[in-house]
Amino acid sequence: MPQSTLAPSTAERVRSACAHAENAVLAMPGIDPTPVSVHHLRECGDAVVAVPSTSVAAVLVANSGGGGAPAVLELTDHAPIVVREPVRSLVWLRGWVRAVPLPAQRALAGEVAKELPHPMLLDVGHGLTLLRVVIKSAVVADSTGAESVDVDELRTAVPDPFCAMESAWLQHLESDHADLVAMIARQLPAHLQRGIVHPLAIDRYGLTLRIEGMDGDHDFRLPFRTPADDVEGLSRAVRTLAGCPFLNGLRRI
Repeated sequence: MPQSTLAPSTAERVRSACAHAENAVLAMPGIDPTPVSVHHLRECGDAVVAVPSTSVAAVLVANSGGGGAPAVLELTDHAPIVVREPVRSLVWLRGWVRAVPLPAQRALAGEVAKELPHPMLLDVGHGLTLLRVVIKSAVVADSTGAESVDVDELRTAVPDPFCAMESAWLQHLESDHADLVAMIARQLPAHLQRGIVHPLAIDRYGLTLRIEGMDGDHDFRLPFRTPADDVEGLSRAVRTLAGCPFLNGLRRI
């Protein structure tokens, strides 16, 4: 029997979307959005972003005092496969952006690198400036709608355990296992079985398909019978969705 938990919590979805997002901008009142070179949602619940040292945002924050300046960090999670509408979800982190003292920036970059070894962290202090966003509210939006999440829940949440491998697995399913995707698609409601089906997202609780039909795009989530705890469990869960638990499923990537 399926368990009561069929999908990640909203806080977990925010964490995973932030980890996946390749594009982010920092929006502040009165200026154009500033592209962010590096973004990282820390375990403590604050976000660290890197912006050009000569940007208006960096100058405004430096002159805003200890309280910081109001800002919204917008992150875009794109599908790792080619689909008509590539944006899977958007996350808005609203709060106060504060300056990081120059002597502390390299140390903070080192702390971020332990969790996110981004090459552009090497440019902190050499054209890039680190800023800290103290988050007061968070909202995630996808094809199902928009949901807010309590900041305390966001602090204690973690990304999906398969988050770092999801892109490679979806690309593998799309390019090498069209037959498996077609078998899984048989579980879709009848009105969604007319169109091109893509594997859009996967996590420990289930698989989401994107159906590109004549009437537009539709996303449909198929929950696993039980959450997957490891790679073997996830592969078995996908094969079970296809109705063939002994079929070769996801390989180790």
